[in-house]
Amino acid sequence: MNIHFGSIRYQYIGLLFFVIFLFLIGFFIKNDYYLNVFVLIGIQAIAVLGLSLLMGYAGQVSLGHAAFYGLGAYASGILTIHYGLNPYLAMFCGMAISALMALIVGLPALRLKGHYLAMATLGFGIIINICFKEMASLTGGPSGLVGIPMLKFLNFTFDTSISYFCLVWSIFIILMVLSLHLVNSPFGRAFRALGSHEAAAQAMGVNTHIAKLIVFIISAVYASLAGSLYAHFVTFISPASFGFICSIKMVTMVAIGGMGTLWGALLGTSILVSLPEFLTVFSDYDVLVYGLILIIVMIFMPEGIVQASIKIFRNFKYKETNG
Repeated sequence: MNIHFGSIRYQYIGLLFFVIFLFLIGFFIKNDYYLNVFVLIGIQAIAVLGLSLLMGYAGQVSLGHAAFYGLGAYASGILTIHYGLNPYLAMFCGMAISALMALIVGLPALRLKGHYLAMATLGFGIIINICFKEMASLTGGPSGLVGIPMLKFLNFTFDTSISYFCLVWSIFIILMVLSLHLVNSPFGRAFRALGSHEAAAQAMGVNTHIAKLIVFIISAVYASLAGSLYAHFVTFISPASFGFICSIKMVTMVAIGGMGTLWGALLGTSILVSLPEFLTVFSDYDVLVYGLILIIVMIFMPEGIVQASIKIFRNFKYKETNG
């Protein structure tokens, strides 16, 4: 069962401190390499934020979320390179395509439960990745797509690390606010009940299939937006970036951070994106390292790092008060 902590007021206080933290990072860190790492954390965090809504709140596991991430990236790349479309319009088209695909896949797949649903979404992710490889005339095939334009706003181009840092994290903050409102809305309480006990939620009048489908579409749109931001940041994409391992990393980020809180998505993403910078010696064994981390967290902190930290803090305060 998920543990949802804090009122919306305290969530916003936490968000305010996080914005101050981001401002300090942008002000003091002048090294482009480290700023780029923070940009990648922000991009991944947007995708994982959506997956957290699906897994942590609605209780549905998706092993194919990299497909939506890739659809956003390739929609931006293909539409801007081959058809000269405005990048922002291309991003919107990518989100629309991802929403449509989530609807088509979700209608039958979300009637499944447990590992059956996981296998269905895994199959979808593999199929989309094969399409990225085989549709070479559009996607560039295994060699990838080169020359994706950088984002512009009026006469300003987001061509520096600090400008893209500000853009990505501004979008993340906006989506975080929307997500906080969503999970605290009547619909949010409905799919939170769905994640805790589906049969009970259904007995209370919640249309569980529609609720799961809506959250699935929202999470797909988040992933698509993140994929578009990634494509316009690196200006080169290939199918290898959106394969099965990418989906597993996203699920691991949600699980490590904590599936009962949106802040867990941010923490899990920060850990796993920055981890390779400290464990370069294990670069050839990254899957094993991620798996080991996941096993350790699931054994000792099954509800994730954020929830475990809150429990430790509450126990400490309780002992201090009654000691």
